Amino acid sequence: MAESISVGIVGVTSYTGGELARLLQQHPRFQLCEATARSAQGQLLSEVFPQLATGPLTVTEQIKEAQIVFVALPHGAAAEVIPDLLAEGRRVVDLSADFRLRDPQTYALWYKHEHPCPELLKEAVYGLCELHRSELREARLVGNPGCFPTATILALAPALAKGIIKPAIIADAKTGISGAGRTLSLNNHYSEMNESMDAYGLEGHRHTPEMEQELTRAAKNGASLRFTFIPHHAPMTRGILATCYADLVEPLSESDIRRLYAEFYRDSPFVRLAPRSPQTKWTAGSNSCLLYPTVDQRAQRLIVVSCIDNLVKGASGQAIQCANIMCGLPEEAGLPVSGMFP
Repeated sequence: MAESISVGIVGVTSYTGGELARLLQQHPRFQLCEATARSAQGQLLSEVFPQLATGPLTVTEQIKEAQIVFVALPHGAAAEVIPDLLAEGRRVVDLSADFRLRDPQTYALWYKHEHPCPELLKEAVYGLCELHRSELREARLVGNPGCFPTATILALAPALAKGIIKPAIIADAKTGISGAGRTLSLNNHYSEMNESMDAYGLEGHRHTPEMEQELTRAAKNGASLRFTFIPHHAPMTRGILATCYADLVEPLSESDIRRLYAEFYRDSPFVRLAPRSPQTKWTAGSNSCLLYPTVDQRAQRLIVVSCIDNLVKGASGQAIQCANIMCGLPEEAGLPVSGMFP
């Protein structure tokens, strides 16, 4: 039997921390040996999350043994603890935004404070596995992508890489309320969200520079983009549905587009082409991204619908997928491919 790999979670009481603990229970090689959280220190993890059968694992103050550490803290707080984890010889997957952007000035502009360890930004690997597998194999620090960027970048990367669309792009995305985290706010109240939708971040959403950075890297010849992103709250717990629009450079049929996308993602076990426009429930609980690329023939415009679970492929599942690659394991180890429906 293969030797287990010890893993830990910093910030286990967050939604992403809890989802990590759930997914790690079924992993064939990763063993969750430590979990930290100031608010639950000294409690059994099974008391914090009664739905998890994690046994006698007690929430502690700090990581002492884990070889791989998932950091599920808010941005700013994550960058304060990660340098010490790296100095101790651990490999880190950070689920915050602290190590997604390569430019410290861009980080300061969008997150309203100076980065506490900018020297690590150039080392960190952006953890979108489908685009950065080779870099992840040797990484010791991974910036796990945001949920909106995951859905949007996967939707647009093939078209940009092949140069079939013009640089003016619009992405319209809906998210479940769990994407806002567990901290209570007025907008998260049931009576505010139930049977209601709203657009937000119209002045600029923090995920925008992350998407621009990676879409530009994916684009043929590094072409510059004019990118507009508008997120919306939707009255559901999980899920992201992103619809992306761009004009075609030259006429293409829907079958041409689908062949291009199928070829681009042929070695990506979690990206699949849907037979029709997907529903968020199709990916609930899974690490899959369902794409539906099509063409508005009248306008000669590419439309790509992208669907993920924001807590799995959009956060914790993707983090485990990154760690699998870092450890030389099969990419899909311990991760669900099929969603729960209904």
